[in-house]
Amino acid sequence: MASPLVLVIVGIVLAACAAAVITWLVLSRARGEPASNLMTNTAQAAAPTGSPEAGSLQPRVLSPPEVFARLYEHALGSTAGGSASHPRHQTVLKATVAALEDAATQERYAPRRPNMLPRLLSATNDENISRRELASIIARDPALVGGLLKIANSSYYRVTPEPVESVDRAVALLGTDGLRSLISAVLMQPIFRVGGAQFPRFPETAWEHAFRSASAGVACAALVEQSDPFAAELLSLIMGLAGIVIFRATLDHYSSDPGLTPDAGIIAALLAAHSGTVAQRIGASWELSERMLEALDAQTPTTAQHPTPLGRSLAFGRIVGALAVLRINRVLDEDTATASIPETPMDAAQIERMWTRLTVDPTKRRALR
Repeated sequence: MASPLVLVIVGIVLAACAAAVITWLVLSRARGEPASNLMTNTAQAAAPTGSPEAGSLQPRVLSPPEVFARLYEHALGSTAGGSASHPRHQTVLKATVAALEDAATQERYAPRRPNMLPRLLSATNDENISRRELASIIARDPALVGGLLKIANSSYYRVTPEPVESVDRAVALLGTDGLRSLISAVLMQPIFRVGGAQFPRFPETAWEHAFRSASAGVACAALVEQSDPFAAELLSLIMGLAGIVIFRATLDHYSSDPGLTPDAGIIAALLAAHSGTVAQRIGASWELSERMLEALDAQTPTTAQHPTPLGRSLAFGRIVGALAVLRINRVLDEDTATASIPETPMDAAQIERMWTRLTVDPTKRRALR
């Protein structure tokens, strides 16, 4: 039997607890807050970081400008140099903006339209052309064949355990749509190779972003916008090329002032403000259709609802592609990355398949097929 002293102590404790509960109830009613909410909020506040209760809070949703800011920071190492307002940096900024007016037509900066692109686009869009004829066209360019087979055997595209060793087999396995994607990648990828010791991660990140943007843009065009998937893919790659043009032009103008270290913040600001405009100029020099040029118009990190279906597919793809690059490189956690995918009429299963293809380890992706 408990001693009288113990009973007294227990009674005091119980009375204190009852008083605390009554106080909570009074305060909650005074604020118009249900007592159940108060108890829940108290429990969440008390839960240590990393506990199941703390993890149940909603993940942060990044806006498109925040997503691209993170992408530029990753690609350039940092965008918080703090020297961008210096007069010498501003001189470089203004000179670069002026150069971008006609950079798309300057051989020094602008990528030439790949020679094989018009013929291959025409062939892959011709329903009457046979796979054998298509393979024959590709086989005429040894460099194209080598690049095609290399990418066809990459973890992203390969669909069977056996290697793809001939153009005929690539055509048979991938079909016309898959082959068009490979052709785009093979023709475009060399242009993304930019040498130099400054910001060495940028070219690879720009390619990864363009490549994954193209894949996400294709999904949006096909499943949501009923637009041309291949056009969305090609435009995503051209947006990536525009970033390379801006990057090259900026570093070139910095080289005119040898004592000045290039500022990542300046490059990021130029990428954010001018990628869409430069891409449109590249597209015009390549004689793309008015519909495709219109889709490139007004593409910025703040673009949410473009007025055209193809433009919306492009904008959606670029945001999702950026999120995928950030997730793969562990800049973002899975919850934040997936929560930041723009709203779309795609159902959950379609979004999951798209995201898996963009981010999951290649060996696991093959197992999911």
